[in-house]
Amino acid sequence: MRPIETLLAGTLVISFINLILPLPASMQWLRSVAPLIVMVAGFQIIAEGARWQMFPAYALAIIFFLVWIFVYFRQDTVNISGIVAGFGIVLGVMGILLAIFLPVALPVFTFPQPTGSYAVGTITYHWVDNSRSELFTDDPDDYREIVAQVWYPTEKGVSGTIAPYIQDGDLVTRRLSELFHLPWFTLDHLKYITTHAVISAPIAADQAAYPVLIYLSGLDGFRSVSTFQIEELVSQGYIVVGLDQPGATVGVRLLDGREVLGWQRDDMQPFIDQSVNPQPDAPILNDRSMPDGIIPYFAQDASFALDQLELLNIADPQSILTGYLDLEHVGVFGISLGGINAAQACYNDARFRACLIMDAPIPDEVVKGGLQQLTMIITRDADTMRLERERAGGWTEYDIEQHQRTMRAIYESLPGDGYYLQIPGIFHLNFTDAPYWSPFLSQIGMTAAMDRQRAFDIINTYTVAFFDNQLKGQPSPLLEGDTTTYPEVIFEHQQ
Repeated sequence: MRPIETLLAGTLVISFINLILPLPASMQWLRSVAPLIVMVAGFQIIAEGARWQMFPAYALAIIFFLVWIFVYFRQDTVNISGIVAGFGIVLGVMGILLAIFLPVALPVFTFPQPTGSYAVGTITYHWVDNSRSELFTDDPDDYREIVAQVWYPTEKGVSGTIAPYIQDGDLVTRRLSELFHLPWFTLDHLKYITTHAVISAPIAADQAAYPVLIYLSGLDGFRSVSTFQIEELVSQGYIVVGLDQPGATVGVRLLDGREVLGWQRDDMQPFIDQSVNPQPDAPILNDRSMPDGIIPYFAQDASFALDQLELLNIADPQSILTGYLDLEHVGVFGISLGGINAAQACYNDARFRACLIMDAPIPDEVVKGGLQQLTMIITRDADTMRLERERAGGWTEYDIEQHQRTMRAIYESLPGDGYYLQIPGIFHLNFTDAPYWSPFLSQIGMTAAMDRQRAFDIINTYTVAFFDNQLKGQPSPLLEGDTTTYPEVIFEHQQ
């Protein structure tokens, strides 16, 4: 709960106790708390913003205030039967529990402070690829358009407007709620969550240029869905570019205001499967046969982003990034569908020098041809996937076999350095910010029972070590197999 939300909850509890229990003369001053709760509720709405999870608290504030007026200004004694009083007490207790539970269950959370030496700046671009048609809009004359959010190092203590967690929060939260089969407003409180990034802050000038990383989210994710990982990388001296890819992203608002909603898994899966395990009868997308599936199309977005970054490095229209992009040292990382796309992008484009694939099967073409880049795979064992299936569903034996077989195959075929990391007990959504969204996701099996921050720390530590080694030339004991800090990790390294 946010600070004033917590204060409101506390005043509700005190007011309720005052209403149901007699107070000694020395504590009669506590009666004054009741009229204050409406003021606290109003202040909370103005200062922090109203959200539906607080509606029970707002309602109780009004009810307790009205009861206080009724009792305080009435001259004669009010006789209330024991049954009515008991019923009122039960309702009051239930109301207070609900008023506390809802904002705790769906919190306006705060991201941990990144551990690196840099603060974080951010800026957003809309790019149109005039060489490719858009497959996920109704107009056949549309060209492919992506939204790129760039996070970059800035100086500690820089001031400015703090970036929200989700820039198009109204669209993204509405669509996420629909995908979870929840009322459209369920996740709209995410619009209040902020990050550590400062919009359009000046880039830190203590380095001539910074290595660049492209981030690709999973199906129905969004460009900032792994903020825990992105901000940590930026604080360690990387420029990270997160892409919203129409069709793959849960929802994206294009430059002209059009909204493109992501496809649901059942609709997209045949096109993903065609890339991972091709079949003679190719699926059809907008009257187009897709014999290679959808992955090559999505992977081209990463290469197109690199093309645009080359132009920004020459002349950034927002006068921030020019000259600071080290495009000789570029990596890509992604989770789930983003991991599949990352593997394909590395296979197609040698400009990517390091490839981090997280919990994703590998396209058939990539498995057969192999990757030449330095590669790390972060995933979990088959038994953990089965455990996730038991708790939350999904993950057929075919899915598990496909993930395990293709990730292992690409790792074992690497001609140079490769790393294969398993985190037993971690679930798929633990590779994103989702564990922050609710502490109860682990109770319903959507995230792992393991400590969420422990999982984030493992992912971040190995991610930074990998890219530092491959793009900055900095050795790391972790990459030599030192698991002292994280003994639960199963680490493999081949040279």
